Amino acid sequence: MSTLKAFILTTLLLPAGLHAESQDSYWTLGEGNSITWTFDGRAHDDDIEMSGKRMSVRLRYGVDAQGRFHCSRGMVWPLLRTIPNDTHASLMRRIDWNPLEAVRVNKNAIVRLGEKVDHITLDGTLTVVSSARDIKITRCILPSTEKPALVELFTLTNDGQRKARIAIDDWHPTLTTPASEGVGGAYRIEQKIYGSTVRELNPGESMSFCAVTSAVVDSEPTPAVDAGEELRMRQEVVSTWQQNLILDTPDEVLNRMFAFSKIRSQESIYQTKGGPMHGPGGESYYAAIWANDQAEYMNPYFPFTGYEYGCQSALNSFRHFARFMNDAWQPIPSSIIAEGTDIWNGAGDRGDQAMIAYGAARYALARGSIDEARQLWPLIEWCLEYCHRKLNKGGAVASDCDELENRFPSGEANLCTSSLYYDALLSASYLAKELKLGKKAEKKYADEARQMEKKIESYFHRNIQGYDTYQYYDGCTLLRSWICIPLTMGIFTHAEGTLEALYSDKLWTKDGMLTQQGSTTFWDRTTLYALRGALMAGDTERTLNHLQYYSTQRLLGSHVPYAIEAWPEGNQRHLAAESGLYGRVFTEGLFGIRPTGLRTFTLLPRLPEDWPQMALRHVRICQDNFDIVVRRDGGRVKIDIVKEGKTVTTKEFKGKKLTIRL
Repeated sequence: MSTLKAFILTTLLLPAGLHAESQDSYWTLGEGNSITWTFDGRAHDDDIEMSGKRMSVRLRYGVDAQGRFHCSRGMVWPLLRTIPNDTHASLMRRIDWNPLEAVRVNKNAIVRLGEKVDHITLDGTLTVVSSARDIKITRCILPSTEKPALVELFTLTNDGQRKARIAIDDWHPTLTTPASEGVGGAYRIEQKIYGSTVRELNPGESMSFCAVTSAVVDSEPTPAVDAGEELRMRQEVVSTWQQNLILDTPDEVLNRMFAFSKIRSQESIYQTKGGPMHGPGGESYYAAIWANDQAEYMNPYFPFTGYEYGCQSALNSFRHFARFMNDAWQPIPSSIIAEGTDIWNGAGDRGDQAMIAYGAARYALARGSIDEARQLWPLIEWCLEYCHRKLNKGGAVASDCDELENRFPSGEANLCTSSLYYDALLSASYLAKELKLGKKAEKKYADEARQMEKKIESYFHRNIQGYDTYQYYDGCTLLRSWICIPLTMGIFTHAEGTLEALYSDKLWTKDGMLTQQGSTTFWDRTTLYALRGALMAGDTERTLNHLQYYSTQRLLGSHVPYAIEAWPEGNQRHLAAESGLYGRVFTEGLFGIRPTGLRTFTLLPRLPEDWPQMALRHVRICQDNFDIVVRRDGGRVKIDIVKEGKTVTTKEFKGKKLTIRL
C-alpha cells in the first residue's frame, strides 16, 4: 500500500469525533525501513532519541522557513554518575553547535552560503541532505554502538562546474566538570572535528569529515572514533533488529511503525557496572530499571525479538529485583537505580510485585529456557505470595497506589494490579508443570487464578457512566483508560461495554486515550494496552481503524517515529518501553500469541476482513525461529507455521484458540 493510499484510507476510516486535520503530516514512507521528510517550505521542529550502550542523545532538530537545518543535542552519559547519585544522575549537557562552522568554501564560511535542506531521512540514523550553492551536504547523525560518543558524518560533494577549495578547521573545544560533582570525579566532554584539511574538490568529487561529541572520566583517554566503522556498526545492529520478528501485512504504515518500534525498544540498553540495564530514556531515566517499564512492559517482549542482549538485560533486571526478596514481606522497590547501587521507592508499593511476577513468568515462558525458568521461579513464587498476603476483604490486591504514582487516584486496590496478579497466576501454573513441581503446585496456581478472576468480577465490575465495565477502584465513578487491562489478560466477560467506553468520546481523543474521563492527560501505554486488548477480544475492524489512525499520526505526523510516553508530562518523550508495547499490540493482539509452556503457545489471530493474509516472520520464542502465516483459503482461515521456508504445520482457524507445540 502506498503512503498516500494508507493515509487516505486512514482518513476515511477515522473513528467518530476525529478529523483528518488532526494529523499534520510531514513524512512519507521511504526505501527499506525508513521514512523521509522532503522540505516543502513549511518550517517544522521535532525531536528524536537515539541510544548506544554508553550514551544517549535527544536530538532536537528542524528546518526553518528558509530551509536551514538546525540541531541541538541533549547529551546523556548514563555511566558517568553525578552527585547526588539518584534516578536522574546521569551526566547531561545540552550542546548547541554546528560542525559546518568549521568549513569554508573558497574562503567563504559554508554556513553563510544559504544552506537549504532537500530532505531528511530516519532509519536508525538521522540523515540530512542539503545544499549550499554548488556544494551538496550530506550529514548522518548516529550514536556510537559501544562508545560514549555521538558521531556526525559529513560528506561534501562539488555539484558545480568549477573546482572548489574546501578548508576544514581543526575544532576541539573541551569542557571539564568539577570533580566534586561527579561520582567518578571530574568528567571531560569533548567536541572534536576529525578530518581537518585543505583540499581542491573537482566537479563531481566528494570528501568526508566527522564531528564527535564524547565524554569520559577526566583521567581516561578520549575514545578513538572511526566514523565509517561506527556507521557500519550502527547499521549492522539495526539490521539485526529488523531481520527478526518482521510484521508482514497489507498495511505498510503498520509494517513500518512496527519496524521502527523495534529500534527504540531495543537500542535503549546501557552496559552498566550492574550489568545490562534497559532504560526508559527521555533525558531522565537511565542506568536503572522499573517494575512497570522493564518487568511488565518490555521484558516479556524481548524473547520474541531474538535480541540476545535484550534477553540478557531482562534476566539481569529480574536478578536485581530478586535481591530484595525478604522474610518480612516488605515490598520490592519500584525502581533499582544508579547502575544497581541504590533504589527508588518514593511512591511506596505501586503493585510492583504483581508487575514483576507477571513479567518474569511471561518472559520465562516465551524465552523457553529451562535454566532461566529455574532461576526466575523463586522470584515469581515470592511475588505471588506477597500479592496473596495483600488481598483485601473483597479479594482484590491492595497497594499504596498504581504505576501513575498518585497522579490520579487509585484507591486501596486497583484493577490493574489485580489483573496482573491473575495473569501471573496463570503463567505460574504453566511454569509449575514445566519445572515438574507436581500436580499440586499446578492446581494451586490454576485454582487461585480462577478465584482471582471471580474476585475481579465481584470487586470491580460496575456500570460506570452508563457502560457495563469496571470501576478502576472501589468508589471510582469516572471512566479510566485502564479498564482495558482485563481484556489483555484474556478476561472478556464485559468486553462489549468496556470497548464501547474505551472508544467513546469520554476517553478516545485525536491523541489517543485519556487517562481519566474529563482530563486532558494521555499516556500512550494505556492506549497501546487498549488496542492490544480490543484485538484480543475480537473487535478487529473498529480497532484496526483506530490502530491505523494512531500509527499514521505517530509515524508520519508532527512528532515521529515512535510511540510516546505522555502529555503534558514529559512533553511526549519517546520512552523506550512504549515502543515495546506497540510491538505487543501485534504479537499478542493481532496474532493472539500466548506462551503456555517452554515449547508451546496458543494462537488467537484476528485477520481483518479486507486482508487476504498477514504474517509474523522470524518469531523467536520458545528457543525457536519460525513464521506464523494467517491466510484466507476460500471461505476458511488457515494458519501455517513455517520454518526455514518449509511449512511444518497447517491448522484451520475456527475462531477458537489453537495450541501450537514446537
